[in-house]
Amino acid sequence: MTIARVRPRSSFLLSIHRNFATISPRTQSLPKAIPWTPTCPAPTCTCAAPPPEFKDIDHDSPLLNTMATYSEQVVLCTGQSDWISNIAEEKDQGWGEFVRGLRGVVGRGGDAFDPFNNVMITASSLPAEKTSKNTHSALLFPSFKKVDGLSHDKTTLSTFATAFLKSRTLHSAHNGLSRKQKDALLRDESVASQLPPTEDIKEVTILICGHGSRDDRCGIIGPILQSTFQSQLDNLGIPANVATISHIGGHKFAGNVILYVPPNFRVGCLQKGEENALSGMGIWYGRVLPEHVEGIVQETIVKGRVIGELLRGGVSQDGVNVGRVLEEQIRREKVKRMVG
Repeated sequence: MTIARVRPRSSFLLSIHRNFATISPRTQSLPKAIPWTPTCPAPTCTCAAPPPEFKDIDHDSPLLNTMATYSEQVVLCTGQSDWISNIAEEKDQGWGEFVRGLRGVVGRGGDAFDPFNNVMITASSLPAEKTSKNTHSALLFPSFKKVDGLSHDKTTLSTFATAFLKSRTLHSAHNGLSRKQKDALLRDESVASQLPPTEDIKEVTILICGHGSRDDRCGIIGPILQSTFQSQLDNLGIPANVATISHIGGHKFAGNVILYVPPNFRVGCLQKGEENALSGMGIWYGRVLPEHVEGIVQETIVKGRVIGELLRGGVSQDGVNVGRVLEEQIRREKVKRMVG
């Protein structure tokens, strides 16, 4: 008799969550080499300096692979630049109930909780496009979809999770579950017809942790990075959405920046030219200061290369763990140099 048959479902899932939470939520396959450069180029102009109170950043711990593994990030548009420490406890604006309700579906203890399919839910400063207090807009990455007019009732949130957030395939650790239990964890995109229509996100999206009520380091550097990125992108004529977001982990590595490069994104945002090698990926950077912004824009957005010294990790639409791939790639390159 298997463990899955003698344990209640919730106990079984919590057990495998403790043992296997670091496993990639979608696939373990490795892609072709990821273009990268070891260091961030020096800026060509004078950059804003962090204020004196910005201090106590961890400059010594390894940065690569400090990003939490996730399959989808739900970015809620709130129109606010800061949030209470625990965004699920917000009571007045309506979106707090959305967060609580969605966590009740896909979070620990929820009917669709799957420890191999981590869903990250964050608030953002992106404009709140809604018709009432009870409807909300959300962006999905790395699916690169936007949904407007989502209500936060249980039925809508459950349908939303089934259409966009659940796993397409289950981990082998779920083999002992019943057919009904497996179906509850699997995605069914056909139910998306019951929700407001989605639109594809075709512009670069840059999300910067600016959650000052959670950690003042991100609260200090986040807005500075936001304005610096926006200025650099405007100067180059690259359309992008730049926003601050709530807690994503790793405040000691502030500033924390996620760049989502949309599928089929062309170098320099032009229709001609090579497709960005990072198209369809989300790249996580840490220890980002204003002096790094120009280099990040040039290397990652224009040239399609990750910057090794700033990289925390990354995700792709097919589930590739960018940090692990680059780590192995660097190891192979080192061995090749040693024997060559």
